[in-house]
Amino acid sequence: MSQEIPEIIIGRLPLYLRALKRLKMTGQGYTSSKELGEVLNLSPAQIRKDLSQFGELGTRGQGYQIKFLINKLHQILNLERTHDMAIVGAGDVGEALAKYKNFIHCGFQVTTIFDNDEEKIGTKMSGIVVQNSAEMTRVIIEKEIEIALLTTPAKSAQEVADQLVKAGIKAILNYAPIELKVPEGVHVEHIDPAVHLQKLSYYLG
Repeated sequence: MSQEIPEIIIGRLPLYLRALKRLKMTGQGYTSSKELGEVLNLSPAQIRKDLSQFGELGTRGQGYQIKFLINKLHQILNLERTHDMAIVGAGDVGEALAKYKNFIHCGFQVTTIFDNDEEKIGTKMSGIVVQNSAEMTRVIIEKEIEIALLTTPAKSAQEVADQLVKAGIKAILNYAPIELKVPEGVHVEHIDPAVHLQKLSYYLG
């Protein structure tokens, strides 16, 4: 998008998409900001404001045509094609991600797995051969992969992230318990279950 959209709005778009797909499965043709707000626990005004960032997507008196809005969100989120992904780190988390079946239904597929453990190199995870991390840069460039799932230990995560960036990776989903530093133009999402649990524990007192 040439228009600069706030990141917080981009973060809500997948939630809208998931809700719309569930409504479509019921055979429903149209929805409203009020109905979406009830499903997602957001105000109708917030939903209208978010979606208006991308043009007039609804019709006064009818609301939003579900099929059209799903297609539009696919376009906005670059989900009109399947994105290949690399997993770096073939430990427990990497293996779980390799087995996760819902990626493909959301427009993503794991095609490559890397590790530096000699016992894991050459073995298979969900039918994918684990390759030597020493080959990572070459393979990522050859396959034109732009998304990496980083599941290495924290002590090596930044070094690996630097290698991924040099190989052309544009997006990293980071499971390592460390904040990564990446150059402008490379986007990182951090997933640390311990952090989220610590947040939840605040409400248990």
